[in-house]
Formats: sequence, C-alpha cells, structure tokens
Amino acid sequence: MTTNESIQYDCFRGCVVTHEEGTGETRCTYRAGCCKLGDYNWLKDADDGTYRNLFEVRFKNTRKGFYINDSSQNVRLGDLVVVEATTGQDLGIVTLEGPIVGRQMRSRGIDPETAQFKKIYRKARQSDIEKWQEAIAREQDTMIKARRIAAEMGLEMKIGDVEFQGDGSKAIFYYIADGRVDFRQLIKVFAEEFRIRIEMKQIGARQEAGLIGGLGICGRELCCANYISSFQSISTAAARCQDLSLNPQKLAGQCGKLKCCLNYEVATYLDAQSHIPKVSGPLEFEDGLAWLRKTDILREVMYFSYDKTSDADLYALDAAEVWDILEMNRNGEKPESLRTEPEPNIPEFVTAVGDDSISRFDAPKRKRSRGGKGRSKGRGAKEGAQAQAAPAAQNGKEARPAQKEARPAQNGDKAQASGEQRNGNGRNRGRGGRNRGRGGNGNGNGNGGQKPQANKSSE
Repeated sequence: MTTNESIQYDCFRGCVVTHEEGTGETRCTYRAGCCKLGDYNWLKDADDGTYRNLFEVRFKNTRKGFYINDSSQNVRLGDLVVVEATTGQDLGIVTLEGPIVGRQMRSRGIDPETAQFKKIYRKARQSDIEKWQEAIAREQDTMIKARRIAAEMGLEMKIGDVEFQGDGSKAIFYYIADGRVDFRQLIKVFAEEFRIRIEMKQIGARQEAGLIGGLGICGRELCCANYISSFQSISTAAARCQDLSLNPQKLAGQCGKLKCCLNYEVATYLDAQSHIPKVSGPLEFEDGLAWLRKTDILREVMYFSYDKTSDADLYALDAAEVWDILEMNRNGEKPESLRTEPEPNIPEFVTAVGDDSISRFDAPKRKRSRGGKGRSKGRGAKEGAQAQAAPAAQNGKEARPAQKEARPAQNGDKAQASGEQRNGNGRNRGRGGRNRGRGGNGNGNGNGGQKPQANKSSE
C-alpha cells in the first residue's frame, strides 16, 4: 500500500476496493475469507474439464447466481465481471469455477444439464467499476428514506436492506412483514423519489440475519450468513430429544427464532435414543422403588433415585443394566438393591492443561545465614558450634547424650554453670564446648581443667 492509495473492505460483497488518488483508478480484489456465504473449491485439483464455462457469481450479501461465459475472454476465480440482468446489466465477482459449480447447483435444486443460464458479457472495465461504486454509495441513504416513506404511509413492514444493480438503473428493496402488504402505491412513490426501477422482495427473519451478519453465542459467524442458503423449519421437538432446557432466551438466535444449529445433531440423538429403554414407571427393588431422574443419551447412562422429587442421591446405571432390570420386573423378580450396583466405569476427559502450577519454575527463596551476627573470635566457641552441627546433621537420637552429660555438670559444678551463663553467645556454644571437653565460655581459654571434673561427677 502506497501513501496515495485508500483501501476499503466491502464485507457485503466480499471484496477489497482500492482507490488510487494519483491516477483515479479503482481496483476491486476478491476476498475469499468473507463471512457471507464464503466458498471453498475442494475440487480445484480434480478438474476433469466439466462445466468449464459455468461460474458462480456473487453479488451483495447472500445473493448469488450461476452464469455461463459467453465472451471470448478467459474468466477466472476472483474476476469482476459484467453479467446479464432482467433489465440492464449487473456486476459481480466470480467465486466458483470448474466441477464444483455443478455440485453447488444440484445442492440448490438446479439441474446443470437442462437449466437456462444468463450470460457473462465481459470482465469489468474501469468505467463499469466507477459506476458500480457510485450506485453502492447511494444504498444507505436510499434505505433510510425508504423507511421514512413506508412509515408515513402507515405500512406494517420493515425495509431491511437495499441493493442497487451494477449499472445503477434498478434497486431491490428487501422487506419483512408478518402478513400481506399492499405496496403498489409505495412502489410509485419510490420510483418518483429515486428515479430507478423498483423491485420489492420479501424475506424472513432468518434471511434478514443472514443479510446483516454477525457473531452467534458460540463465538463463530452466524450460520445463516456463512453457508446456509436454504432454511428448514425448526421446532421445540429438536430441543426435547436432546434434553435441552426449553428456555426461549437460550434457544433463540439473533433473529428471534429457534437456532438453526438445533437441527445439526438431531439425527445423532435419535439414533442414540434407540439404544435406551423407555421407562414409564419406577424400577422395583427389594429395598424400594427407584425413579428415573435424568438420562445421558450419548453416554447411554441413566440416573435413578429412591426419592421421586429429589436429585440428591443419584445412582448411575448403564442402559443394558436397565434393560435387564425391566425384564426382571416383568417376570416378578426384584434385584436386591440399587445401592449395591456399581457405578459404570466411564473414563472422564483428561487434559494436562492447568494441572501444573504457574509458579512451578519459580526458584525457592533461600534463607540467608546470619553468620556475622554473634560470631565469636575465640577458638573454643568456633569449635563448640562445629561440634553441635555434627550431631544435628545425623540422627536426632545422637544429640541426647550431650544433653545428659551437661546435667551433672550443672549440678556438680556451679562455677562452670555460672561461667556458661556469663558467656555472651549463650548456652549453645557452651554446650558444644562441653562435648569436646574444652572451655564453653567462648573466650578461647575455656574451662579445660574443669571439664574432666564434670565428667567424673557424671560417672
């Protein structure tokens, strides 16, 4: 991108429009990852030459059509082409080519062998692109004015979107209405106001959500805007068979109707339900009746409780076990107790994410030794501290004889005990000094002559 270019992303048509200010040229580039009915040609590497002249052309939002190349130009994916319209010419982007076009047509109920196709005239010129952009710029103001006119005429309808044709001679007004609306007078007013041909097209709430687009509660783009082209009826029976809560706020989508995704797994749940027995009453055991409280359909596990109105104590049974118990009850037999039945051994989902602590790599804080505090200059105190550290590093039982040797010394020689109390470093160094038979006063001179006396008195 240079400084004299302006880029605009048109999500409604899935393209990037670039305006070059110096030359006044306007370019349009197809963006395949657009959220409005995006296509992926998964047969591009298996081109067998069929449907080589058929192309899918995209217009605004979810409107698409199939056209045949009637020109001598080589049309490829992403080209901006001028196509045939009912009146005049339209302009769109080629989104599919090759064999995938035939499959796409059959999915929409169109037979590619017998269908009549409109033509692709040529690739769009610079004049065609400029006229197309001028028509697009009129859409927003036209929609606002059309809504005001419809409200002034008292019509019970909502105009959801306006789409101009590529040559600017015609516009399609998409509207929503609960019932039939007589808009013959409205078309005359629109034609006089906007000086174009008018086409009114009624759409439903789901189609309107697809035109507008957005994100669903799952965080992904709306299915109606992304890939759904034909909408099927959805009922609350789809939610019931999946054991979903019948909460309208949770089951409704952005269109206000039931979510389209409720139909996605209905077939899977219906197949799983065929393996689960229908329990209309309680199961009979020797110690009471067990009532069905809930069912996990996909895991084929049923939960029973002795209390009909409480889910406090639930007992899980496999569907196969419930079949056996029902057969026993029909034969007049009763199992001993539900409490003795083991719970099914069902592996749970295990993940390593979050099992480790985020502080597992933090280095532990080491306690700093306060070696400078209370350090004695004397030889006896230093050796006494070493003597005490040695038995502490070994078994704790080895430190007890040193304490027993010190007791007679305290009772027999009061002078030595008083000398130990006068020691500035306390009792530990004196105790270590007595173990070595040297002085315990920490002065280096010690009570070497008194230590043998303390040993004799202890003997």
